[in-house]
Amino acid sequence: MKSASEMMSGNDLFISAAQEVRIRQELTRVAMGLIPADLVLRVGRLLDVHTRRWVEQQDIVMYRRRIAWTGPAGTYTGTARAHVERLELSAVPGFGEVHKHIESSHLTPEYEAALVLPRGNTWTCEASHEFSNVDGAHNLSFWMTARSHGVPLKIFPLPGSAVPPTAYEGGGGYYGYDEQSAFMGGNLMVPGLDEVMDWPSVWNPESPSYARLWGMIQATYEHRGVVEGHGAGLHDTRSINAFAAAGLASDHEVLNMAELQAKLQAGIFVALRHGAIPELVRGMLDAGFEDFSQIALTTDDRSASDTLRMGATDYNVRRAMEAGLPPEIAIQCVTINPARHMRLTPWVGSLAPGRFADVVLLSDVAALDIAEVWADGQCVAQNGRYIAPMPAIAWPAWASQTINITRELVAEDFAIPADPGRQTMQAAVLRPFHWADDFLVETLPVQDGQVQRDTSQCITKFAVVDRYSGQGRVGRMFWRGCGPSTPDTAVGCSVAHDQHNIWVVGSSDAAMAQVVNQIRRQQGGWALVRDNTVLATVRYEVGGLMTARPAEALDADMQELYAQARTIEWMHEPTYSKNWPEGFPERLCFATLTCSPWRWVLVAPNPSVPEGFVNVQTGQTHPIVW
Repeated sequence: MKSASEMMSGNDLFISAAQEVRIRQELTRVAMGLIPADLVLRVGRLLDVHTRRWVEQQDIVMYRRRIAWTGPAGTYTGTARAHVERLELSAVPGFGEVHKHIESSHLTPEYEAALVLPRGNTWTCEASHEFSNVDGAHNLSFWMTARSHGVPLKIFPLPGSAVPPTAYEGGGGYYGYDEQSAFMGGNLMVPGLDEVMDWPSVWNPESPSYARLWGMIQATYEHRGVVEGHGAGLHDTRSINAFAAAGLASDHEVLNMAELQAKLQAGIFVALRHGAIPELVRGMLDAGFEDFSQIALTTDDRSASDTLRMGATDYNVRRAMEAGLPPEIAIQCVTINPARHMRLTPWVGSLAPGRFADVVLLSDVAALDIAEVWADGQCVAQNGRYIAPMPAIAWPAWASQTINITRELVAEDFAIPADPGRQTMQAAVLRPFHWADDFLVETLPVQDGQVQRDTSQCITKFAVVDRYSGQGRVGRMFWRGCGPSTPDTAVGCSVAHDQHNIWVVGSSDAAMAQVVNQIRRQQGGWALVRDNTVLATVRYEVGGLMTARPAEALDADMQELYAQARTIEWMHEPTYSKNWPEGFPERLCFATLTCSPWRWVLVAPNPSVPEGFVNVQTGQTHPIVW
């Protein structure tokens, strides 16, 4: 049997159509028995996901990284260099992710592979608007790097539509028609356009992002790619029909049965996240659904810590099975269904000739107990342990030096001046996940010429710091119900969906400055400060989003951060607890989103939004205090 390095040296990564043709010419001759195969894997039974049938005693013939032939054991007419028998195990295709942000694991792709492959996940459609907002020019290179170093996880990157997320933001990338056309035309691994989230810019020709978004959609169609959608907050019949009419082919934001049925009827492919799986699977079964071909199970955003605790794609499958979905259908929802939707069936989604030799071997189908995982024709995991080689990747400066702030920030950068002679000022106030039409207005005290926080009203200060221009521009305002009430304390992170500037929340301006300076020094990640002391840090040195370390090492740092955070008193509004959990405000990483259904948001200041406070639905701006 060939070594992993020998197998990776072949021209079968299908970077181009010409390379893909060459490997398929060879596979054809292997299937005919004219070229020796590399390996025959004999299994007790195999799930044919095309027909949802188990077939007994099957041989899977592998050549290079692909399957060349499948059929009844012992009937292959060719020869092979090696034979392996797993007659006690059941074979199903490698699990796929129809929509996932690998950056949200906070692991670089080689360590993501080591985490998810033992859990059955062999391929991922990467929703790449996270890293592409950090460095749009190198986005595709980033996602191809691990694969070129021999990593067996297949990553199909979809360039981000949200680059930038709205016309009121700007950072490390810009994608329009030309960029998307180049992505789609240059690499067969790019299946389409990442989730289109700026809904007002899809339907409203007056939006400043209208032409850019429709240019990307046009380029995707010209290359017969898939345009992915993001329909959060779109529940009414008019919006659902408009969403489908725009060609947005999928939605992973569906929360209830009425919305699910309406979107399926509109021809929208629905990907269920783990939190919605139990209710919606039970609802479909109770409603008598027989055809689940328009359904997938998706991870979307999941940290390495949560994956270690819960699982990866396998967790989603188990959730569906626990809700009553037969194992065969649940497996289809992470194999052939997402592959068909993303038009990737020539390569993944089934145990069939021409596809990558990715096999999940189950010792117990009903419990989804994974005994072995094969990827690229090699056994890469046994009994939950990753056994494939881990390449040493020296990530270049464009990936590892992305926090571009050329100065030390000081407390004055976070001060909010009051008008002369005023004892109080009116202030615009937001909450985390504030989706209301209008911001809150509160009266805040003035001291020494500056507008102050008010702990009695559960109000602290929140800021977004520009990490791209070198200037370190600071957008700051007051937020309610989040952040520390402990004095001289602040926490911040360089993960701030989707633009990924640095956010920081704190009970003193000096502590906020110290947090940002620490994040700048470590080139991304978390920092927690109290009383002029850095209590805990977590390093995301690649893109300010990920770390090139094992999941267990990252989790250890996160647990230390959580332990230190438990010594802090955090603000919390019980009346708002449905949207905002009590305790350490980790979800602030998502509270900077600017897509639907967000309206008023704080972004890093720029010439079009000098204070950073803008309604992304209308473009309206407003003073922070008055």
